[in-house]
Amino acid sequence: MDRFRMIFQYFQSNSESVMNGICGLLALASVKMYTCFDFSCPCLPRYNMAYGLGIMFVPPIALFLCGLILNRQSLVMLEEWQRPQGHRKKDLAVIRYMCSSIMQRAMVAPVVWIIVTLLDGKCLICAFSGSVDPEKFVAFANTSPVQVQHLLAKVPCKDDELMRNNTSRKAVSRYLRCWSQALGWSILLILIIAAFLARWLRPCFNQATLLQTRHWSNYIDIEQKIFEETCCEHSRLFAHKCILHFFESMRQEIKRHSFSLPRKGEEAEGEEDLLRGITDQDQVNKILKMWYYEKPPL
Repeated sequence: MDRFRMIFQYFQSNSESVMNGICGLLALASVKMYTCFDFSCPCLPRYNMAYGLGIMFVPPIALFLCGLILNRQSLVMLEEWQRPQGHRKKDLAVIRYMCSSIMQRAMVAPVVWIIVTLLDGKCLICAFSGSVDPEKFVAFANTSPVQVQHLLAKVPCKDDELMRNNTSRKAVSRYLRCWSQALGWSILLILIIAAFLARWLRPCFNQATLLQTRHWSNYIDIEQKIFEETCCEHSRLFAHKCILHFFESMRQEIKRHSFSLPRKGEEAEGEEDLLRGITDQDQVNKILKMWYYEKPPL
């Protein structure tokens, strides 16, 4: 259990390489989930669009939330934003930098899912088959509007009896797939150009400010981690001391059962130093309250 907890804490760290690895794994997981997903369009006029757009946009929302949950910095950023001013001012530039970093990493997997669905084309065909202009296709020319909508809704279902021998089904499917793939490649190209410009234009801005915001962003995360680790160590020693006091008070009772306890002088000498004089519940609560409301200056 301790090993799994250490691994989880390691993956929750603020290391950029670890977070980039997690984003890459989420992106690969999104592609794998889509390829393993059994896409079945309902082929009904009322439900096609809801089903197609739902498959395209609902899983990315879940992947985006997973990216926020796995990123430890998201919680650190919220705590830094919500904490009282205290003796240390809050730097909005650092908070904006943390928010930007979190959003960029959390958006990788959702964007990959949307691009894959657009390049595949099934979702767009299912969602917008009923929105195609029937006059562009010969097979729907002499059909009533109600029958046209019913036939267009059946376009994604190639095994349907009504569409099996319909010559325009493949034409509508190709038409929508071309639009879907064009939209997918356009989004991918825009993202690549944006990343290229951000990479090459970054040196044109103030690098000193960027280094400062990155440094203090890492500092806030590391300070929070060390504070939590120190609290855990103090809690362990505090609990140990309380248990020793309990057994000390039960010395006579335990002697009757032939147990032996160490004398007071034989206890660990460093415990009192590590506890730093905080040996009372009210003192601990006061210290924690002071840390939250009156964060000490650097």
